[in-house]
Amino acid sequence: MDIIETVFLKEGCIGYASGGTKGEEPPPLTVRQAASAAAAGLRMLDGVRMLGPSLAKLCDMPVGDGNDEQPSIASMLCIAIHRTTVKNAARTLENLAKAIQEDPVKGSAQRVKDARVAPLTCDVVRAVRSIATFDSAYKSVSKRRQLPWDPNMGDDAGELDSFVRFLVMRLVNSLKGKALNYTKHAGDLGQARSSMFMMNNMFYLRDELGPRAGTAAVPGEFRIESSWFVDKVNKLFESEKNKYLAHWEVLNTHLTSVEHDELEYQKNDTILSLDSGRLIKSRFSGFNEDFERIYEDHKELCVVDPRLRDLLQKEVAGVFLPLYRSFYEKYSKIRFSKKHQSDYTKYMPFKIEDLLDHLYVDAE
Repeated sequence: MDIIETVFLKEGCIGYASGGTKGEEPPPLTVRQAASAAAAGLRMLDGVRMLGPSLAKLCDMPVGDGNDEQPSIASMLCIAIHRTTVKNAARTLENLAKAIQEDPVKGSAQRVKDARVAPLTCDVVRAVRSIATFDSAYKSVSKRRQLPWDPNMGDDAGELDSFVRFLVMRLVNSLKGKALNYTKHAGDLGQARSSMFMMNNMFYLRDELGPRAGTAAVPGEFRIESSWFVDKVNKLFESEKNKYLAHWEVLNTHLTSVEHDELEYQKNDTILSLDSGRLIKSRFSGFNEDFERIYEDHKELCVVDPRLRDLLQKEVAGVFLPLYRSFYEKYSKIRFSKKHQSDYTKYMPFKIEDLLDHLYVDAE
Protein backbone atom coordinates (compact mmCIF):
# COMPACT_ATOMS: atom_id res chain seq x y z
CA MET A 1 0.00 0.00 0.00
CA ASP A 2 2.85 2.38 0.79
CA ILE A 3 4.40 1.61 -2.60
CA ILE A 4 1.11 2.40 -4.35
CA GLU A 5 0.72 5.67 -2.47
CA THR A 6 4.31 6.74 -3.13
CA VAL A 7 4.72 5.70 -6.74
CA PHE A 8 1.19 5.99 -8.08
CA LEU A 9 -0.18 8.85 -6.00
CA LYS A 10 2.89 11.08 -6.10
CA GLU A 11 4.68 10.10 -9.29
CA GLY A 12 1.29 9.78 -10.99
CA CYS A 13 1.00 13.56 -10.79
CA ILE A 14 -1.87 13.67 -8.29
CA GLY A 15 0.25 14.68 -5.32
CA TYR A 16 3.60 16.23 -4.64
CA ALA A 17 6.47 14.86 -6.71
CA SER A 18 8.85 12.74 -4.70
CA GLY A 19 11.94 14.64 -3.72
CA GLY A 20 10.00 17.90 -3.57
CA THR A 21 10.02 20.14 -0.53
CA LYS A 22 7.20 19.52 1.90
CA GLY A 23 4.64 22.30 1.77
CA GLU A 24 5.91 23.46 -1.61
CA GLU A 25 3.21 24.20 -4.16
CA PRO A 26 3.53 21.73 -7.07
CA PRO A 27 3.85 23.19 -10.57
CA PRO A 28 0.68 23.14 -12.71
CA LEU A 29 0.19 20.02 -14.76
CA THR A 30 0.45 20.11 -18.52
CA VAL A 31 -2.17 18.23 -20.51
CA ARG A 32 0.47 15.71 -21.59
CA GLN A 33 1.50 15.02 -18.00
CA ALA A 34 -2.10 14.70 -16.85
CA ALA A 35 -2.94 12.40 -19.79
CA SER A 36 0.02 10.13 -19.03
CA ALA A 37 -1.03 9.93 -15.39
CA ALA A 38 -4.64 9.15 -16.32
CA ALA A 39 -3.62 6.41 -18.73
CA ALA A 40 -1.23 4.98 -16.13
CA GLY A 41 -3.99 5.03 -13.51
CA LEU A 42 -6.43 3.16 -15.73
CA ARG A 43 -3.73 0.71 -16.77
CA MET A 44 -2.88 0.04 -13.13
CA LEU A 45 -6.55 -0.43 -12.34
CA ASP A 46 -6.79 -3.03 -15.09
CA GLY A 47 -3.91 -4.87 -13.43
CA VAL A 48 -5.48 -4.63 -9.98
CA ARG A 49 -8.73 -6.06 -11.32
CA MET A 50 -6.78 -9.14 -12.41
CA LEU A 51 -4.95 -9.37 -9.10
CA GLY A 52 -7.86 -10.67 -7.01
CA PRO A 53 -8.20 -14.18 -8.44
CA SER A 54 -4.43 -14.63 -8.48
CA LEU A 55 -3.98 -13.64 -4.83
CA ALA A 56 -6.93 -15.73 -3.77
CA LYS A 57 -5.30 -18.84 -5.19
CA LEU A 58 -1.86 -18.09 -3.78
CA CYS A 59 -2.87 -16.85 -0.33
CA ASP A 60 -6.23 -18.24 0.72
CA MET A 61 -5.67 -17.62 4.43
CA PRO A 62 -8.82 -16.97 6.54
CA VAL A 63 -8.81 -14.23 9.18
CA GLY A 64 -9.53 -15.22 12.82
CA ASP A 65 -9.66 -18.65 14.55
CA GLY A 66 -11.62 -20.34 11.79
CA ASN A 67 -14.92 -20.53 13.74
CA ASP A 68 -16.41 -17.54 11.89
CA GLU A 69 -16.44 -17.26 8.15
CA GLN A 70 -14.54 -14.09 7.32
CA PRO A 71 -12.85 -12.82 4.16
CA SER A 72 -9.37 -14.11 3.50
CA ILE A 73 -6.31 -11.93 3.89
CA ALA A 74 -5.92 -12.05 0.12
CA SER A 75 -9.43 -10.75 -0.54
CA MET A 76 -9.10 -8.00 2.07
CA LEU A 77 -5.80 -6.94 0.54
CA CYS A 78 -7.32 -6.93 -2.93
CA ILE A 79 -10.25 -4.82 -1.78
CA ALA A 80 -7.91 -2.31 -0.11
CA ILE A 81 -5.65 -2.08 -3.15
CA HIS A 82 -8.64 -1.76 -5.47
CA ARG A 83 -10.22 1.02 -3.45
CA THR A 84 -6.96 2.97 -3.32
CA THR A 85 -6.37 2.54 -7.03
CA VAL A 86 -9.93 3.55 -7.94
CA LYS A 87 -9.62 6.69 -5.78
CA ASN A 88 -6.30 7.67 -7.31
CA ALA A 89 -7.38 6.85 -10.88
CA ALA A 90 -10.41 9.09 -10.40
CA ARG A 91 -8.14 11.95 -9.35
CA THR A 92 -5.97 11.53 -12.43
CA LEU A 93 -9.08 11.72 -14.63
CA GLU A 94 -10.24 14.86 -12.85
CA ASN A 95 -6.78 16.39 -13.19
CA LEU A 96 -6.77 15.74 -16.93
CA ALA A 97 -10.06 17.61 -17.34
CA LYS A 98 -8.75 20.42 -15.15
CA ALA A 99 -5.49 20.70 -17.12
CA ILE A 100 -7.45 21.08 -20.37
CA GLN A 101 -9.70 23.73 -18.87
CA GLU A 102 -6.86 25.76 -17.39
CA ASP A 103 -4.33 25.05 -20.17
CA PRO A 104 -1.06 25.78 -18.36
CA VAL A 105 0.24 27.99 -21.20
CA LYS A 106 -1.72 31.01 -19.93
CA GLY A 107 -5.08 29.51 -20.83
CA SER A 108 -7.32 31.56 -23.11
CA ALA A 109 -4.83 34.44 -23.14
CA GLN A 110 -2.53 32.39 -25.37
CA ARG A 111 -3.14 32.61 -29.11
CA VAL A 112 -1.08 31.47 -32.04
CA LYS A 113 -0.27 34.50 -34.21
CA ASP A 114 -0.99 32.90 -37.58
CA ALA A 115 -4.15 31.07 -36.37
CA ARG A 116 -2.78 27.56 -36.85
CA VAL A 117 -3.86 24.50 -34.83
CA ALA A 118 -3.30 25.09 -31.12
CA PRO A 119 -0.83 22.83 -29.27
CA LEU A 120 -3.64 22.19 -26.78
CA THR A 121 -5.76 20.52 -29.48
CA CYS A 122 -2.93 18.17 -30.43
CA ASP A 123 -2.38 17.32 -26.76
CA VAL A 124 -6.07 16.57 -26.18
CA VAL A 125 -6.16 14.26 -29.21
CA ARG A 126 -3.20 12.35 -27.74
CA ALA A 127 -4.90 12.29 -24.34
CA VAL A 128 -8.14 10.84 -25.72
CA ARG A 129 -6.24 8.17 -27.61
CA SER A 130 -4.18 7.26 -24.54
CA ILE A 131 -7.25 6.48 -22.41
CA ALA A 132 -9.54 5.18 -25.17
CA THR A 133 -8.73 1.48 -24.70
CA PHE A 134 -9.48 1.33 -20.97
CA ASP A 135 -13.28 0.97 -21.08
CA SER A 136 -13.48 -1.63 -18.30
CA ALA A 137 -11.06 0.19 -16.03
CA TYR A 138 -12.96 3.44 -16.50
CA LYS A 139 -16.23 1.68 -15.64
CA SER A 140 -14.62 0.43 -12.41
CA VAL A 141 -14.00 4.05 -11.47
CA SER A 142 -17.34 5.50 -12.57
CA LYS A 143 -19.35 2.78 -10.77
CA ARG A 144 -17.66 3.56 -7.45
CA ARG A 145 -16.94 7.29 -7.59
CA GLN A 146 -19.05 10.34 -8.29
CA LEU A 147 -17.27 12.31 -11.00
CA PRO A 148 -17.79 15.98 -11.97
CA TRP A 149 -19.07 14.97 -15.40
CA ASP A 150 -21.01 11.92 -14.18
CA PRO A 151 -22.63 12.05 -10.71
CA ASN A 152 -24.30 8.66 -11.21
CA MET A 153 -22.83 5.53 -9.68
CA GLY A 154 -23.36 1.78 -9.87
CA ASP A 155 -25.25 0.48 -12.89
CA ASP A 156 -26.32 4.04 -13.80
CA ALA A 157 -22.74 5.25 -14.18
CA GLY A 158 -21.68 6.49 -17.59
CA GLU A 159 -19.31 4.82 -20.02
CA LEU A 160 -15.93 6.10 -21.21
CA ASP A 161 -17.69 8.01 -23.99
CA SER A 162 -19.15 10.40 -21.41
CA PHE A 163 -15.65 11.28 -20.19
CA VAL A 164 -14.34 11.72 -23.74
CA ARG A 165 -17.25 14.04 -24.46
CA PHE A 166 -16.47 16.06 -21.34
CA LEU A 167 -12.83 16.43 -22.42
CA VAL A 168 -13.79 17.51 -25.94
CA MET A 169 -16.23 20.09 -24.62
CA ARG A 170 -13.56 21.44 -22.26
CA LEU A 171 -11.25 21.74 -25.25
CA VAL A 172 -13.87 23.52 -27.35
CA ASN A 173 -14.54 26.02 -24.56
CA SER A 174 -10.82 26.69 -24.19
CA LEU A 175 -10.44 27.20 -27.94
CA LYS A 176 -13.36 29.62 -27.98
CA GLY A 177 -11.60 31.62 -25.28
CA LYS A 178 -8.40 31.72 -27.30
CA ALA A 179 -10.33 32.67 -30.45
CA LEU A 180 -12.05 35.49 -28.61
CA ASN A 181 -8.69 37.03 -27.80
CA TYR A 182 -7.96 37.45 -31.51
CA THR A 183 -10.98 39.71 -31.84
CA LYS A 184 -9.51 42.19 -29.35
CA HIS A 185 -6.73 43.06 -31.77
CA ALA A 186 -6.38 44.31 -35.35
CA GLY A 187 -10.06 44.93 -36.14
CA ASP A 188 -11.38 42.88 -39.06
CA LEU A 189 -8.12 40.99 -39.32
CA GLY A 190 -8.53 39.90 -35.72
CA GLN A 191 -12.01 38.61 -36.51
CA ALA A 192 -10.66 36.74 -39.53
CA ARG A 193 -7.88 35.18 -37.47
CA SER A 194 -10.39 34.12 -34.86
CA SER A 195 -12.50 32.27 -37.42
CA MET A 196 -9.46 30.76 -39.13
CA PHE A 197 -8.15 29.56 -35.76
CA MET A 198 -11.41 27.76 -35.00
CA MET A 199 -11.62 26.28 -38.51
CA ASN A 200 -8.08 24.94 -38.30
CA ASN A 201 -8.74 23.35 -34.93
CA MET A 202 -12.16 21.90 -35.77
CA PHE A 203 -10.88 20.44 -39.04
CA TYR A 204 -7.94 18.84 -37.23
CA LEU A 205 -10.16 17.50 -34.46
CA ARG A 206 -12.65 16.03 -36.91
CA ASP A 207 -9.87 14.54 -39.02
CA GLU A 208 -8.05 12.95 -36.09
CA LEU A 209 -10.95 11.70 -33.96
CA GLY A 210 -14.07 11.73 -36.11
CA PRO A 211 -15.46 8.82 -38.15
CA ARG A 212 -13.49 7.89 -41.25
CA ALA A 213 -15.45 9.04 -44.27
CA GLY A 214 -15.52 6.54 -47.12
CA THR A 215 -12.52 4.54 -45.92
CA ALA A 216 -12.21 1.31 -43.98
CA ALA A 217 -11.52 1.50 -40.27
CA VAL A 218 -7.93 0.92 -39.21
CA PRO A 219 -7.66 -1.94 -36.67
CA GLY A 220 -6.93 -0.59 -33.19
CA GLU A 221 -7.55 3.03 -34.19
CA PHE A 222 -9.84 4.98 -31.90
CA ARG A 223 -12.57 7.07 -33.51
CA ILE A 224 -15.52 8.89 -31.95
CA GLU A 225 -18.52 7.55 -33.82
CA SER A 226 -21.15 9.26 -31.66
CA SER A 227 -23.36 11.83 -33.37
CA TRP A 228 -22.70 14.47 -30.70
CA PHE A 229 -19.08 14.76 -31.83
CA VAL A 230 -19.79 15.06 -35.55
CA ASP A 231 -22.66 17.50 -34.99
CA LYS A 232 -20.71 19.74 -32.62
CA VAL A 233 -17.50 19.89 -34.64
CA ASN A 234 -19.22 20.27 -38.01
CA LYS A 235 -21.55 22.98 -36.73
CA LEU A 236 -18.66 24.98 -35.30
CA PHE A 237 -16.60 24.56 -38.45
CA GLU A 238 -19.38 25.68 -40.79
CA SER A 239 -20.32 28.60 -38.55
CA GLU A 240 -16.76 29.91 -38.46
CA LYS A 241 -16.30 29.33 -42.18
CA ASN A 242 -19.33 31.48 -42.94
CA LYS A 243 -17.98 34.22 -40.66
CA TYR A 244 -14.63 34.06 -42.41
CA LEU A 245 -16.04 34.18 -45.94
CA ALA A 246 -18.05 37.25 -45.00
CA HIS A 247 -14.78 39.21 -44.94
CA TRP A 248 -14.47 38.66 -48.70
CA GLU A 249 -18.06 39.60 -49.52
CA VAL A 250 -17.20 43.31 -49.31
CA LEU A 251 -15.65 42.92 -52.76
CA ASN A 252 -19.08 42.35 -54.28
CA THR A 253 -20.23 45.81 -53.22
CA HIS A 254 -18.01 47.26 -55.95
CA LEU A 255 -19.28 45.02 -58.71
CA THR A 256 -22.68 46.57 -59.31
CA SER A 257 -23.91 47.34 -62.81
CA VAL A 258 -23.80 50.77 -64.39
CA GLU A 259 -27.13 51.48 -66.03
CA HIS A 260 -27.06 51.99 -69.81
CA ASP A 261 -28.60 55.45 -69.60
CA GLU A 262 -25.76 56.53 -67.29
CA LEU A 263 -23.15 55.89 -69.99
CA GLU A 264 -22.47 58.92 -72.18
CA TYR A 265 -19.68 59.12 -74.73
CA GLN A 266 -17.67 62.15 -75.76
CA LYS A 267 -18.64 63.63 -79.11
CA ASN A 268 -17.19 61.82 -82.09
CA ASP A 269 -15.25 59.45 -79.78
CA THR A 270 -15.46 55.95 -78.34
CA ILE A 271 -14.38 57.03 -74.89
CA LEU A 272 -16.86 57.73 -72.13
CA SER A 273 -17.49 61.20 -70.87
CA LEU A 274 -15.69 62.23 -67.72
CA ASP A 275 -18.67 61.70 -65.43
CA SER A 276 -19.62 58.34 -66.96
CA GLY A 277 -16.01 57.17 -66.81
CA ARG A 278 -15.87 57.95 -63.12
CA LEU A 279 -18.74 55.56 -62.47
CA ILE A 280 -16.72 52.63 -63.77
CA LYS A 281 -13.40 53.90 -62.44
CA SER A 282 -14.78 54.04 -58.89
CA ARG A 283 -15.96 50.44 -59.11
CA PHE A 284 -12.65 49.08 -60.40
CA SER A 285 -10.55 51.16 -58.04
CA GLY A 286 -12.73 50.24 -55.05
CA PHE A 287 -12.44 46.55 -55.90
CA ASN A 288 -8.67 46.75 -56.44
CA GLU A 289 -8.03 48.55 -53.16
CA ASP A 290 -10.16 46.23 -51.07
CA PHE A 291 -8.84 43.10 -52.77
CA GLU A 292 -5.23 44.15 -52.19
CA ARG A 293 -5.95 44.98 -48.55
CA ILE A 294 -7.82 41.77 -47.76
CA TYR A 295 -5.42 39.56 -49.69
CA GLU A 296 -2.41 41.10 -47.95
CA ASP A 297 -4.00 40.54 -44.55
CA HIS A 298 -5.10 36.98 -45.19
CA LYS A 299 -2.26 35.51 -47.24
CA GLU A 300 -0.07 34.91 -44.17
CA LEU A 301 -2.73 33.02 -42.23
CA CYS A 302 -1.60 29.45 -41.68
CA VAL A 303 -3.51 26.46 -43.04
CA VAL A 304 -1.24 23.44 -42.77
CA ASP A 305 -3.63 20.78 -44.04
CA PRO A 306 -3.63 20.91 -47.88
CA ARG A 307 -7.23 19.69 -48.06
CA LEU A 308 -8.48 22.53 -45.90
CA ARG A 309 -6.28 25.02 -47.74
CA ASP A 310 -7.69 23.90 -51.09
CA LEU A 311 -11.26 24.00 -49.73
CA LEU A 312 -10.92 27.55 -48.41
CA GLN A 313 -9.25 28.83 -51.58
CA LYS A 314 -12.16 27.50 -53.62
CA GLU A 315 -14.75 28.85 -51.16
CA VAL A 316 -13.15 32.31 -51.17
CA ALA A 317 -13.09 32.35 -54.98
CA GLY A 318 -16.75 31.36 -55.01
CA VAL A 319 -17.69 34.40 -52.94
CA PHE A 320 -16.76 37.05 -55.52
CA LEU A 321 -14.90 35.66 -58.53
CA PRO A 322 -17.92 34.65 -60.69
CA LEU A 323 -19.40 38.13 -60.30
CA TYR A 324 -16.04 39.79 -60.87
CA ARG A 325 -15.45 37.74 -64.01
CA SER A 326 -18.76 38.93 -65.47
CA PHE A 327 -18.12 42.50 -64.40
CA TYR A 328 -14.62 42.50 -65.87
CA GLU A 329 -15.77 40.92 -69.13
CA LYS A 330 -18.41 43.61 -69.57
CA TYR A 331 -16.66 46.82 -68.50
CA SER A 332 -13.02 46.24 -69.39
CA LYS A 333 -14.07 46.45 -73.05
CA ILE A 334 -15.36 49.98 -72.56
CA ARG A 335 -12.91 52.85 -72.79
CA PHE A 336 -13.52 54.73 -69.56
CA SER A 337 -10.04 56.23 -69.09
CA LYS A 338 -7.78 57.88 -71.66
CA LYS A 339 -4.44 57.24 -69.96
CA HIS A 340 -4.84 54.84 -67.04
CA GLN A 341 -7.32 52.18 -68.10
CA SER A 342 -4.73 49.41 -67.66
CA ASP A 343 -4.20 50.48 -64.05
CA TYR A 344 -7.87 49.99 -63.29
CA THR A 345 -8.14 46.68 -65.15
CA LYS A 346 -4.83 45.22 -63.94
CA TYR A 347 -6.46 42.31 -62.08
CA MET A 348 -7.63 40.08 -64.87
CA PRO A 349 -9.73 37.15 -63.59
CA PHE A 350 -7.01 34.57 -64.29
CA LYS A 351 -4.59 36.67 -62.25
CA ILE A 352 -7.02 36.71 -59.32
CA GLU A 353 -7.29 32.93 -59.60
CA ASP A 354 -3.51 32.58 -59.51
CA LEU A 355 -3.25 34.80 -56.42
CA LEU A 356 -5.94 32.81 -54.62
CA ASP A 357 -4.05 29.60 -55.38
CA HIS A 358 -1.24 31.02 -53.24
CA LEU A 359 -3.46 32.21 -50.44
CA TYR A 360 -2.37 31.05 -46.94
CA VAL A 361 0.92 29.58 -45.77
CA ASP A 362 1.43 25.94 -44.80
CA ALA A 363 4.28 26.41 -42.28
CA GLU A 364 6.57 28.93 -40.70
